Amino acid sequence: MPSHLPLFSRRSFLTQACGGIGGLALSHLLSGEGRLLGATLPGPGQVGTHHAPRAKNCIYIYLEGGPSQMDLYDPKPKLNELDGQPLPESMWKNMRFAFLAKESARIMGTPRTFRKHGQCGMELSDLLPHIGSIADDICLIRSMHTDQFNHVPGQLLMNTGSAIAGRPSLGSWLSYGLGSENRNLPEFVVLICVGRGVPGGSASWASGFLPSKYSGVMFRNEGTPVLNLDNPAAISSAMQRRTIEGVSRLNALHHAEVHDPEIESRIAAYELAFRMQAAAPELMDLSGESQATLDLYGVDRTEPKIEGGNQLGGTGLFGTFARNCLMARRLVERGVRVVQVIHASWDHHSRINTDLPHNCLMADQPIAALVKDLKQRGLLDDTLVICGSEFGRTALGENRPGSRSVTGRDHHPNAFSLWLAGGGIKGGQVIGETDDLAWNVAKDPVHVHDLHATILHLFGYDHTRLTYRFQGRDYRLTDVHGQLVPRLFT
Repeated sequence: MPSHLPLFSRRSFLTQACGGIGGLALSHLLSGEGRLLGATLPGPGQVGTHHAPRAKNCIYIYLEGGPSQMDLYDPKPKLNELDGQPLPESMWKNMRFAFLAKESARIMGTPRTFRKHGQCGMELSDLLPHIGSIADDICLIRSMHTDQFNHVPGQLLMNTGSAIAGRPSLGSWLSYGLGSENRNLPEFVVLICVGRGVPGGSASWASGFLPSKYSGVMFRNEGTPVLNLDNPAAISSAMQRRTIEGVSRLNALHHAEVHDPEIESRIAAYELAFRMQAAAPELMDLSGESQATLDLYGVDRTEPKIEGGNQLGGTGLFGTFARNCLMARRLVERGVRVVQVIHASWDHHSRINTDLPHNCLMADQPIAALVKDLKQRGLLDDTLVICGSEFGRTALGENRPGSRSVTGRDHHPNAFSLWLAGGGIKGGQVIGETDDLAWNVAKDPVHVHDLHATILHLFGYDHTRLTYRFQGRDYRLTDVHGQLVPRLFT
């Protein structure tokens, strides 16, 4: 029996389907100019702010590994008085340590000297002369504490609010709430300068159960920021544009059937990659920066040799970290909401009196330069700068039996330091105190959840109301915890 229905090849069917039903679905995803809504167009995010924001961009300088607070931020003369003596058992018997042998550990003094900086008189180590020069702009918290004593859970808690992998990062929550200011660049960019690597890995900047378009995008340190961004050989921009539009229509057709938000993220990723082809070269080109700016950050500094060799891994990190700090300014200048600058590693279990000064020589100047540069360009008022880590170090030297290396300090979650600047922060002040050995918080404790709650407040969000429903539960960055720290901004 002859059929009166026309015969379609697979290609013909897909072509007509994309122009019909697929076009209807695509109309919800594309604007009048064929531009995707949401992740690629500048505009509000998924959640309107709950009150007037003080900040609109965030630069999070993450010093992975746990810098020693009593050698950098929290002067403790008692350490040197008690140097070499055992710590009373009552202080450590119920604590967990990573490597420290309790029987052989001894209180470890510091060779560092502290002096007052700025009109506020903030006391900082001789290892941080450049950060000392911005003392009046920063708020130093000496009473941070956390629940985790090992790197991976500690980094996850500090970056995602949970010690378990799979939760959205702070940067992802901010991107989800605030949306994009520049459709040609990601909302959340990660810049890494590492020697030994970052134990927490990409889970520290991933979007978890939020749509993946809110994940941090890791940029390379030079050249093309993202691999495979350029068109293949012999493929013109016009051909690439047509390919992306065709793939987007097919994805939109699929989205209309299954309603998976990851399909929208996939469409947005194709579109963003195409636009970045034009935006990325200008972003990565530092030739337009003045020599004074390059010198301010120390981009061309020569990396000094360390006595006994570099135990931290990697070479050429001096210039890389300085460029990353400069790149952070260029990114927020171009409308990127969140930039995370990661420097690793500050995990000084040994050789602390050699390796800590080396790290500070690498990081002190570019970090201070970033704050100064933002300020002189009028960007600091609405850019929140955070500088911290997952925990601090012990007042005890490890002195591990059988170890021939000069000792260092073990992980310490009970008390550590962190500072913030810009973005509505009240600078020139110190919040909190620790006891004589920086062992426990003595005044005004600030938990990681409290810090997160306050950061969200600065961006206009009530941390109890910025939520996302997943598997039948409303999740938030602070889980069921978190109290504001009003002294940070009042």
